[in-house]
Amino acid sequence: MSLTPAASKTPPAHAPMNQFAAGDGELRIGGMPLTRLAARVGQTPFYAIDRSVVAARVAELRAALPPAVKLHYAMKANPMPALVGHLVGLVDGIDVASAGELKVALDAGADPRHISFAGPGKRDAELRQAVAAGILVNLESAREIAPLAQASQALGLPARVAVRVNPDFELKSSGMKMGGGPRPFGVDAERVPAVLAEIGRAGLAFEGFHLFAGSQNLKAEAIVDAQRRSFELALRLAEAAPAPLRFLNLGGGFGIPYFPGEQRLELAPVAANLAAIAADTARLLPQAELVIELGRYLVGEAGIYVCRVLDRKVSRGHVYLVTDGGLHHHLSASGNFGQVLRKNYPLAIGNRMGEAGQETVSVVGPLCTPLDLLGDRVLLPAAQAGDLVVVFQSGAYGASASPQAFLGHPPALEVLV
Repeated sequence: MSLTPAASKTPPAHAPMNQFAAGDGELRIGGMPLTRLAARVGQTPFYAIDRSVVAARVAELRAALPPAVKLHYAMKANPMPALVGHLVGLVDGIDVASAGELKVALDAGADPRHISFAGPGKRDAELRQAVAAGILVNLESAREIAPLAQASQALGLPARVAVRVNPDFELKSSGMKMGGGPRPFGVDAERVPAVLAEIGRAGLAFEGFHLFAGSQNLKAEAIVDAQRRSFELALRLAEAAPAPLRFLNLGGGFGIPYFPGEQRLELAPVAANLAAIAADTARLLPQAELVIELGRYLVGEAGIYVCRVLDRKVSRGHVYLVTDGGLHHHLSASGNFGQVLRKNYPLAIGNRMGEAGQETVSVVGPLCTPLDLLGDRVLLPAAQAGDLVVVFQSGAYGASASPQAFLGHPPALEVLV
């Protein structure tokens, strides 16, 4: 009996980063060669968001989703004012998570009637600002009822509220679970009827429910299951509501592929499920507006992070590309924003696109910590000092989610191209 050696397996590749064009050896963002864009920005590191890629993603969703489903942008994914201003003209509403984000949304021209405010630790002053602005507050706790009622009475304005529900199930296969079990987010589903009664007694203007079970999910069947179960839960809870539902936010959870082996979310099954839910909403909750809330799915793939190679350093046979950027600007790419096992974001040498002769290198930043790692043993064209490293999938949870003051290096700039 002879034994045949097992065939060697090729490591899984990243999903193709084909949302951007390349020409003459350079990545192009907004139609502009990367070296020219870097000169226009005036420094590295920087983030660049391609507005045409954002618009194309919104258009893709509009084409797939039924018209009855409204599309909201979750600003926490990227609150860059220019980007928010761009999206205000493309989506149906904005979801904010602080008074600071509320200011950006209002300054960008978002309609207060279509701004909602979620977050488990809203200060009384923020709740008063929300009432004054006329936006919808997603209650995370019964504690928020009294200050909202006080602000409503003092200002002579209605306090518009929805209840954020912590469901009794999880979004399976999600990168970050935000519902099911004990959570700081939302009101436990079994406690919602009591909170609804308090809302009625306090005279708040109840409008509906917000359910968000998890984020960064690439499994269409898991999202379909969570949306259907969320809708059925909302139907049950509506029986205890002090007013007919006018607003039902089923959350989002749509993911993008960051790591080797991941594939893009299949949108068609999710859209078909939402069409069925929209039909049920029209029949069973005829006054309710059906909303999905997306952040990274709208902007994540439209952005890149760019840093410059300062030094090509060889240590005991291994090549390190030492750059002027790192975890202080892009915490998530370094693996320190929730990864259990560190994996590499897709990388490129943006001014050497398509070059042969790749080598295994590690891309590190200037900080005095081994955590400052943007790429661990990745295959890249042979780079030299002055070349531009590109981190793809960087349009969400980038600059605003990173400790930019760490070790006193300059902050990264952000541009919309």
